[in-house]
Amino acid sequence: MAVCARLCAVGSARGCRLRQQQHQHGEAEPEEEEERIEGPDLGPAEPPSSPPPRRSLLQLPPELLVEIFASLPGPELPNLAQVCKKFRQILSTDTIWRRRCREEYGVCENLRKLEITGVSCRDVYVKRINPRVKSGRFMKILPDYEHMEYRDVYTCLLHRYRHILGLWQPDIGPYGGLLNVVVDGLFIIGWMYLPPHDPHVDEPMRLKPLFRIHLMERKAATVECMYGHKGPHNGHIQIVKKDEFSTKCNQTDYHRMSGGRQEEFRTWLREEWGRTLEDIFHEHMQELILMKFIYTSQYDNCLTYRRIYHPPCSSEDLLQAGLFKGTYGSHGLEIIMLSFHGTSAKGTKLTGDPNVPAGQQTMDVDLTRRVQLPDLERLRNFEVLSRIILEIQEQVHREQQQDELGEVDGVRQDMRNPPKLEAASEEEEGESAEGESGGSATGQPFELPMGVMARNEEYPRTCKMCFYGTGLIAGHGFTSPERTPGVFILFDEDRFGFIWLELKSFSLYSRIRDTFQNAEAPSREAFDDMLKSMQSWTT
Repeated sequence: MAVCARLCAVGSARGCRLRQQQHQHGEAEPEEEEERIEGPDLGPAEPPSSPPPRRSLLQLPPELLVEIFASLPGPELPNLAQVCKKFRQILSTDTIWRRRCREEYGVCENLRKLEITGVSCRDVYVKRINPRVKSGRFMKILPDYEHMEYRDVYTCLLHRYRHILGLWQPDIGPYGGLLNVVVDGLFIIGWMYLPPHDPHVDEPMRLKPLFRIHLMERKAATVECMYGHKGPHNGHIQIVKKDEFSTKCNQTDYHRMSGGRQEEFRTWLREEWGRTLEDIFHEHMQELILMKFIYTSQYDNCLTYRRIYHPPCSSEDLLQAGLFKGTYGSHGLEIIMLSFHGTSAKGTKLTGDPNVPAGQQTMDVDLTRRVQLPDLERLRNFEVLSRIILEIQEQVHREQQQDELGEVDGVRQDMRNPPKLEAASEEEEGESAEGESGGSATGQPFELPMGVMARNEEYPRTCKMCFYGTGLIAGHGFTSPERTPGVFILFDEDRFGFIWLELKSFSLYSRIRDTFQNAEAPSREAFDDMLKSMQSWTT
């Protein structure tokens, strides 16, 4: 503040105050000695010129001050308004706050009208947020934009709720979920990301709004629950602590349907699975679906959310880290996070099921254990693939025992020089090496072995490379968890698969192509700590 005061010439500088104190005590001001530079031929130097007159920001025209203040971070502007009356008046200019809303939060709408289309924000609100609600009925609860300012939008909405922007995982027992809180126009909306209907793993994600925040009147942000089928209603958001917040619905009767629980279940089933219960012939799957409905519907959108980060990416990774949706047998499609940690890749569940809940590592891939697949004819035999993977597993166990005893005799080969299998003949090794060289450039032919179950038969028929890994399986209620061997198959930059050897099951994963803002981890250590915490949330 003192720096701003001296810069603006609205307060005395330290030197001026010192001279005033000396004058009050009758002390003589020290005379400034004239500094001279003499030389053999130059003679005495000229006395220094008088200092230039002091400049002040107050002397600048108002339009220039508006431009300067608009380039400063929004949180600093209230402090600047305390410097003087002129600054406070200039900071009431709405163009300053409009620029802060646009640059810091991506707000592009005009409070009065959309500059390009000429459509009022009121119409945009009705069409974008809730197209099913008639505009005439909705006008009564729309904000009064004619008397609202961007300063109110910034201070009472965007800045106030900035801590909840980003990716979150809801605490819904073993099922978890993925919530993305974003600034959408003049609103903050919490979108729940739902996988496409089973087994269409390549289709885009489905988005469902859970809550929204906007200004109903000046300086008063309103939270509305979007859960249910009767339109928005009163809700509440509480920031519990850092990286954690909770939502509460104050009108849960809006979630009920006239037909009772049966109608609610049929509606939920169509949205969640895209079919009716009669279309699902597998009895075990019917039980899992009914169990999920009973468990998740009891929360009534009163949930606690914990922050999660998008996995950091590196040019050295096997493929770009990110979020993927994958098939999990009778449990349907689930969302996982693929991250890389040196010589390993880990898949962490963001959504889960009663067997392996959300937050657990569904797979762990050893990138130093390259798997050489045989030719297609032999690959169709499950026993051939099983023998290859089990031999690698035995080799891993031997090395782990040697590490524990401190008797490691060799150095583990990297992914470019995979270990050769003891049981493979020279002819088989030659065929594998030939397949590897072709697979890295043009793709190696791939087909699932006979007897391996797959929810989606439309998997790619060529792969780039394969690696040994382990997958997590458990009984109902996450009982007796066990890591079993499997094969990680890289198809392309956006798709990979995993064969669960013990289950004789195949999971196909496809990348979620949505972009996520405010989701970067502050550091690699923070991301690793988050992964550890996620396992404890649902254990």
